[in-house]
Amino acid sequence: MNVKFTLKALTGLVGVSGDEFAASNAAAELLKQYAEDVSVDAFGNVTGFVRSARENAKTLMLDAHIDRVGYIVTYIDDKGFLSVGACGSPDVKTLLAQSVTVHGKGAVCGIVSTLPPHVQKESGVPEVGDISIDIGMTKEQAEKVISLGDRVTVNSEFKELCADVVSASAVDDRSGVCAILAALDMLKGADLAYDLAVSFSAQEETGERGAKQTAFRVQPDECIAVDVSFGRTPDSNPKETAELGSGVMIGFSAALDKEMSNNLRKLAKEKQIPFTEEIMSDSTGTNADAVGVSGKGVKCCTLSFPIRYMHTPVETVNLNDIKSTAKLIAEYALGGAANDR
Repeated sequence: MNVKFTLKALTGLVGVSGDEFAASNAAAELLKQYAEDVSVDAFGNVTGFVRSARENAKTLMLDAHIDRVGYIVTYIDDKGFLSVGACGSPDVKTLLAQSVTVHGKGAVCGIVSTLPPHVQKESGVPEVGDISIDIGMTKEQAEKVISLGDRVTVNSEFKELCADVVSASAVDDRSGVCAILAALDMLKGADLAYDLAVSFSAQEETGERGAKQTAFRVQPDECIAVDVSFGRTPDSNPKETAELGSGVMIGFSAALDKEMSNNLRKLAKEKQIPFTEEIMSDSTGTNADAVGVSGKGVKCCTLSFPIRYMHTPVETVNLNDIKSTAKLIAEYALGGAANDR
């Protein structure tokens, strides 16, 4: 599987939280190359299954969320300007004067309004509710093509920076979806130690809702939640970030199963897969938090990789980190470090 091509295709889809179906349907088509019984449920969750030939195999859920952050239209004023609310937690300080698309009856181009610096009385980051979007229409024109509740995304192109570093919107977490698909590609025809339940879940950014539903239905024995984490920048805390290109980040947290974390770390060392350790003292802020307490309870671990500029239109990732994550998932699904379980 071409990781860069797949990531470019996935990040080009809309799929803001609560309106994931365009992205979900496309991801389901990609998943059908590797899995059986692929479906998209009423909530927008994608599921599929890859079954082991071994009797009484445990079920390992592989989850990444398909939704992305964005905005939702909340009001159309008398002049045709739009007000919006946040879906998830997009970085509002990057929004002023951006070009956006309102996903109404068609794609409507807009500009986030801002006062010129010459006439600003004060500077600072506005609240989301104070932002207006200029679509160049009157209220009557706007209401013909836009409805309250329509989603809004900031326009961004997939960019190749240098070597294997790329930038796009929705890298969080379409790159996690890409990592799972790449792992499945590596596992084609292999003797799996687990039955795999693949989950591309909806509404992670607004409360980890979709993964909770899928875990309740599937009732896996174990789960690997694949998500992004914080990449190092000159102004970041080295204790809380990782360098792009440093490999997969194996999660350790009170919310995670320590045995799984230890086994994944051991396996990464044995197979010489680049990795770092991500220490989270309490919850993880990922779908693992919801899956772990679903039904009878599920043993969970997170696998992440660092990205820079999270929740902005220019999220930046090293493709090799996605590949390292895919490799570790594949090795675990084959029963790596099984003697310790």
